[in-house]
Amino acid sequence: MSDLIFYTNPMSRGRIARWALEEVGANYEVRVMNYADTMKADEYLAVNPMGKVPAIEHKGKVITECAAICAYLGDAFPDAGLTPAPADRADYYRWLFFAAGPVEAAVTNNAAGFVPKPEQGRMFGYGSYDQAIDVLEAAVATADYIAGAAFTMADVYVGSQVIWGTQFGTIPQRDAFAAYVERLTARDAYKRGNELDDQLQATNQMA
Repeated sequence: MSDLIFYTNPMSRGRIARWALEEVGANYEVRVMNYADTMKADEYLAVNPMGKVPAIEHKGKVITECAAICAYLGDAFPDAGLTPAPADRADYYRWLFFAAGPVEAAVTNNAAGFVPKPEQGRMFGYGSYDQAIDVLEAAVATADYIAGAAFTMADVYVGSQVIWGTQFGTIPQRDAFAAYVERLTARDAYKRGNELDDQLQATNQMA
């Protein structure tokens, strides 16, 4: 039995954590949570009181929130080489948490039809949707990967935002985004994670 449990649903942000797990080569046990029942059951709420997935439990410690899961796995599996050395983590932390904060908020608010008035911009960490997207575009255009020349766990999270956003229309199609997506989706771990979740989704739909 694995000492790492992965709580997920294939139709969720659990796909981000799955990709991260595949990148580090972790051995993990999958527990599929259903929106209608098990995700809100007391047993799972003891793991994540938000009643959301994904979550991982590693050696008795629970980690929730996709950005945190990516950062944690990078540290917990150093042999994968997906976390920069401490002295080189400025861009790694900066863009990982920029995507988890301003980008996530800007994209979800915009998709929900909530657009702050110009004078309200300073109340929100993202200022405006257009500003957040422009900054994100510039960041992915600067180098092959978000923290420089090498792929890191920050790319799993930032890249997932860009992949999903451009796919579903919540982030506009731009050349820099398309080139970044092409690099990321060519990775074996990305393909492997997607295949596993696609199979899981098909199985759940047939059950």
